[in-house]
Amino acid sequence: MPVQIIPKEKQGYGAFNGGEIVENKPIGFPQDRSSIRPYSNLFYWAHARAVTDSTIGLHPHQGFEICSFILAGEIRHYDTKLKEWRSLRTGDVQIIRAGNGIQHSEWMGKDAEMFQIWFDPDLTQTLDKPASYDDYHAADFPVNMDDGVSIKTLVGAGSPFRMDTPGVEVLRLDVGSGLHSFEADQSKIYSAYVLEGELSFNGEAAKQFDFVLLTDQSSIELRTMTGAKVFLISSPVNPGYRTYGQLRRADS
Repeated sequence: MPVQIIPKEKQGYGAFNGGEIVENKPIGFPQDRSSIRPYSNLFYWAHARAVTDSTIGLHPHQGFEICSFILAGEIRHYDTKLKEWRSLRTGDVQIIRAGNGIQHSEWMGKDAEMFQIWFDPDLTQTLDKPASYDDYHAADFPVNMDDGVSIKTLVGAGSPFRMDTPGVEVLRLDVGSGLHSFEADQSKIYSAYVLEGELSFNGEAAKQFDFVLLTDQSSIELRTMTGAKVFLISSPVNPGYRTYGQLRRADS
C-alpha cells in the first residue's frame, strides 16, 4: 500500500503516573497495540502530552538514539552522564545516543507536548560506544520556503543536528493553502504526522493526529484548503545493516 493513513484511534496508547502523561504511539511496543511495528531504522514514535506537571523517574537505555522534539511547553531532562537537570522548550530538540548505557529522567510541565522517537543506528556498532548527549535550540535550525511551504530542517542538510543513524531527514512543514508538489526518492520511506489542519497526501485525506506512511513514491503532492502543519521523516527502505528486530529474529 503506497499511501497508508493510520488515525489516532488505530495508533498505540500509553500513560505514565496514572495518566498524568498520556501518549499516542504511531510506532509502539508490542503491548501498546499499535497497528504499525518498527520499520526502516525507526523503532519507536510516541506523541506525549502532560495533563499536569509530572516526572518520569530514572530509567535505563542502551544502543538506540533517543530524540525528543519539543512541540509545546517545557520539558526538563536529567541523566547519569550530565548529572544535572536541563530545560528544553518549544521547538528545541534533544538527542541521547544511548551507546553502552545511560539512565535518564524526564519532567514535563502541564500542557507540554513532545515527540519521543527512537532511531536504530546499528546496535552492533553503538552498544560499544560511550553514551553522549546534545541539546539543540529552535533558532539553530534553518528554515526555507519551497512552493508555498515553509520547511524547517531539524535533521538533514544545513542543520547542526548530529546522529549516527544513517539516511535520516526530519522536517517540520508549514503548508499554505493550495497544491504543493515535491520530488520523492523511491529508496526512502516517508513518515508524516499531521500536527494541525487537514490535507491530502497524493490524494489520500488526512487530519490532525493522523500518521501517514508513503512508500515507493517518486513525488509527494500535498493539497490543503486551509493550511496544515506536518512533521515529516524520510528514512531508507533498506538501512544497510540488520536492525534490532532482524537481530532478535536471527538469535531466536
